[in-house]
Amino acid sequence: MGHPAGLRAGTRYAFSRGFRQHGQIRLSTYLRQYRVGDIVDIKVNGAVQKGMAHKVYHGKTGVIYNVTKSAVGIIIYKKVKHRYIEKRINVRIEHIQPSRSREDFLRRVKENAELKKKAKAEGKPVQLKRQPAMPREARTISFKDNKPETVAPVAYETTI
Repeated sequence: MGHPAGLRAGTRYAFSRGFRQHGQIRLSTYLRQYRVGDIVDIKVNGAVQKGMAHKVYHGKTGVIYNVTKSAVGIIIYKKVKHRYIEKRINVRIEHIQPSRSREDFLRRVKENAELKKKAKAEGKPVQLKRQPAMPREARTISFKDNKPETVAPVAYETTI
């Protein structure tokens, strides 16, 4: 038995539709507007065979550089051995979705602007660096009110 090495080899699960996502594609997929510079994630939709991205780009994030009637051009950086090569691929809009990678960054930018504004009004220095989560506070447990319990498995019984 030979080893299949076609374009879609090894994509049985990658290109399959999700749970309860089968059937007609949502209209919002086609009504969404993309602009040059938007960051998008490539997520191939197995229901549409036209304009699919190659399997190596599935799950990758790129920037739109060209928009046409039913497809977009995306710039992706592909790792080849020790370097990253800029690849330009054309993909239909069914196979992309807007990336949420910048949402947290944009939220922090707005938060920091508010903190700066507040600190300037109060005349205090402001600390904007993110701090790692610190360890939990130490605590002691008293055995006066909390008696230790012995935990043992319950014997298995069959009642037929």
